[in-house]
Parts: sequence; structure tokens; C-alpha cells
Amino acid sequence: MARSTTSTASTVATAPAAVAGAGTPAPLPVAVIGAGPIGLAAAAHLADRGLPFVVLEAGTAVGAAVRQWAHVRTFTPWRYVVDPTAAVLLAPTGWSVPSTPVPPTGAEIVRHYLEPLAGLLGDRVLLGHRVVAVARDGMDKSRSVGRERRPFVLRVQDGAGVVREVRARAVVDASGTWDHPNPLGASGLPATGEADVADLLTGPLPDVLGTDRARFAGRTTLVVGAGHSAASTLLALGRLAEEAAGTRILWAIRAADPGRVYGGGAGDELPARGRLGTDLRGLVGSGVVELVTGFATTELVRQGDTVTVVGTTDAGPVRLAGVHQVVAATGFRPDLTVLAELRLDLDPGLEAPRTLGPLIDPAFHSCGTVPPHGHRDLAHPEPGFYVVGMKSYGRAPTFLLTTGNEQVRSVVAALAGDLAAADDVRLVLPQTGVCSVDASGRDTAASGGCCGAPSGVDTPAVPVGAHRLLPVGVPARGFASGLPGGGRVAELVLDVAARTPGPADDRAGCCAP
Repeated sequence: MARSTTSTASTVATAPAAVAGAGTPAPLPVAVIGAGPIGLAAAAHLADRGLPFVVLEAGTAVGAAVRQWAHVRTFTPWRYVVDPTAAVLLAPTGWSVPSTPVPPTGAEIVRHYLEPLAGLLGDRVLLGHRVVAVARDGMDKSRSVGRERRPFVLRVQDGAGVVREVRARAVVDASGTWDHPNPLGASGLPATGEADVADLLTGPLPDVLGTDRARFAGRTTLVVGAGHSAASTLLALGRLAEEAAGTRILWAIRAADPGRVYGGGAGDELPARGRLGTDLRGLVGSGVVELVTGFATTELVRQGDTVTVVGTTDAGPVRLAGVHQVVAATGFRPDLTVLAELRLDLDPGLEAPRTLGPLIDPAFHSCGTVPPHGHRDLAHPEPGFYVVGMKSYGRAPTFLLTTGNEQVRSVVAALAGDLAAADDVRLVLPQTGVCSVDASGRDTAASGGCCGAPSGVDTPAVPVGAHRLLPVGVPARGFASGLPGGGRVAELVLDVAARTPGPADDRAGCCAP
């Protein structure tokens, strides 16, 4: 929800940056870490409210992480990508939200949104400035008296290796998690031998049909993971297999059933997301993609120019031999080392803010069912410090860009002292179109949805506050869900269903057609 603004391109671009040694502006700025979509949206809100700020970006260009998957077409339409206040600020320059219904690629997000917005914000966006530590000025973590009155100090290293310090009245960490992927190992640790075959591993979204084509064409690739990144890579590999003979595709997932990845198909409010799952289901059904379920990676063994990936399943050990490339689409985790001298209150499992944890927990939510949340849910015991965007979700994979835009609107309103606006949190997410699926991945919602029939799973207790009413007052529908909100509890229902003989209506916990 954008505020009315009188900001113009000229006024937005002229405030000085607050780097120690260059003079001390009064008052101190808000420091934003990261110039990706959420960091620049935060800067737009700060500019709109007339608050001094500086954006510190480690990369040499804005949207550094987005540029790593520039070739990937998202499933998110422009209206969910662009922050409304950023759009208002950009409008006097002749800019407008792209009207095409086709979701943008990463490159298009950078070119048509992030670069114009950064240009508007001017010299307050500092590129090549990596934040290596954040603390309270003159106080370590153990000291309490007068702590909230001390400014923050951010230790920053530039591209030449020179270290400087930036002082700030508040810090908004929007640095993301792209540079900190989860390892392949099933226990949260790297699998045995993982480091020894690093040259045969790729990140979650390689450019299979472009710059990385030679690594995959006519070779055997194993994709590990069960999220949208894995699905996107598998579809690209499927296209490559049509063009390059000898291209073989293996897909390993921890779950016993891929229904959560397939999603809601035509029922998804984001058509591109629905097609992603539908097309992947077709590749698996046709045999182009060879699916290995219930697979937990334990070891990687080099065999010449290939790797054998060893894992456990319910049926016993499995060895996937002759793999030329392993795509690790296993999710991400936050880097908390730079925040070691700040007082954080984190969910012990997700490493997200403790209050936010139950609202985003993938055990109970998919990305379309996360309830509205704002500055109070993102707060830490360190007044004036917030983590926003993908990093605020810790290890949870349920983040959408539009969620981050609403986060920073609320946080900046709170920093401006406008608590009425900060607390008026509104978030409408596109639903995935699945209330429940049976053991074959079929949507049973059309026949009446979940009926409360026994699922055969002893599900954990849902934490208080995990589900809040959405603005429309009805539960959202998640991916493979037999419970309100979806998430891994529902996936566990499917796991049991897939392993248990008997008719689907006895196994899925929901009405069958």
C-alpha cells in the first residue's frame, strides 16, 4: 500500500552517504544491507518518508544474486514483484509497472526494475561495499546499560580491501541467503566426500540451455531437491534432452511422493507456478526424468570424471552411479556470523525471528499460506535492528517477493514512528490451488476438500499463532495439504499414504472423489 509522496528523482538522489571519515551527517542514517529487490524496496520507503539512509551492497551491481539466475523465468507476475511505493517514486521519471501478464526473468527484474530504482536513489546506494560485521558502537554483546542509545556500527570492506565503518541509527538486513546454500548431506552437514567433488556440483539454477549447456548435454545429471528451483532445472534439462542425445536426468527427493512439488496445476492462482508442476509431472510420467523417492544423501564418491551418489531409502542403501553433474537444489540458510555481536532472538530450528518462526514454518505452511506479518514479528531484542526478505525466513523456503515488500513497508513505518501504519499489515498471497491431494498426487479439493478423516500420521501439535486469518478471512490452500496451511505435515501424510496399501480414501486423510 503506497503512501502519497512528493519525492522526485532529483530530491531522492542528493542526500549524502554516511561513511565514517566523510563527515558525520545529522541525524544518522538507516543502513540497509543488500541492494536486491527487498533492500531497494526498503530504500524506496525510507526515501518516501524523508529518512536518511545508505544502502550497502557487496556486489558490483544491484541485484547481484538475481543476476545469478538471470536466465530463469519466474512464476511471479510483475504486480507481485514491484513494491508499490517504489512504483510511485519512479512514476515521475516516466516509468511504469510492465503491463505484460508474462512473469519476468531474473534479467528482466534487474533491467526493468532494480536498475531504474537504484538510479533514482543515486549515490546512497554504495556498490562493492561488503558488510563484514554489525555491532553497537563501543559496546560488545554482553553490555546492556545504555545500549539502546548507542548507534550501530557496520564494518564494511570495499572492493580494494579497504575496511571502513558506517554508523547508523538503525539497520535493515536484506542481504538474502543466495550465497549460503544448504549442503547435500541429509543431516544438515555436508555428505561424506562432498567437498572432494565440488567441481562436479552446481548451484540450484544452472543455465542449462545457455552458458552451462556443455556441462549437461549428452551427460547424466542428478537433481537433488523438491522445490521450485529443482523443478525449474528439471524442466530445462527436459528440453535439453530433446535436443541432445544421451542426456539422462535423475531426480532424488527425500519425500516418498512428489505431490507437494507438483502443486495445484490449473487451480494455482499463479498460472506459471501451476504449469511448473504440471509439466514436471509429465516429464516424470513419460520417463524422461527418473524419480528416486525417499532418498537421503550420505556420501559422494568420485569415479574418474563422474560421481557415485550414495543414499539411504526405506528399502535400503541406493547408489546412483555415473553422474556427471549434481545440481544441489537443497535450499538455503542465513549467514549469521556478521551479526554475532548483536542480540538476536531466533527460532531454534529455522533461524528466523522467534515470533515469525511459526508463521512461516514449512511444517505448517507453503509459500501461499503465510499469514500477514510486520515489524513486531521481525523485531529482535536489539532495538532498531531488523532482518527482512529471504534472510528473515531463515531456513524456511516459503518466501515470496511480495511478502518482503510488505515487511519493509511495516518496518520503515515503525522506524518513522508511524506505528498505526506499521501495525496495519496487509498481505494477500496468490494461493496454490490445492487443499489436499491423494497418494497419487490428485487434488481432492473439488470433492469437498479435507474431511478430518484419519490420516495415519501422528502429526505434531501446531504452534500457537502458526495460522492467522488472512485478509479475506478464510484459510489459504497450500501445496500438498491435508491440513489448513499445508506444509511438511501434509507431506508426511502423503509419505505414509504412499507407503501404505489400501484405497486412497483410507490413506490421504481427505475425501476422495
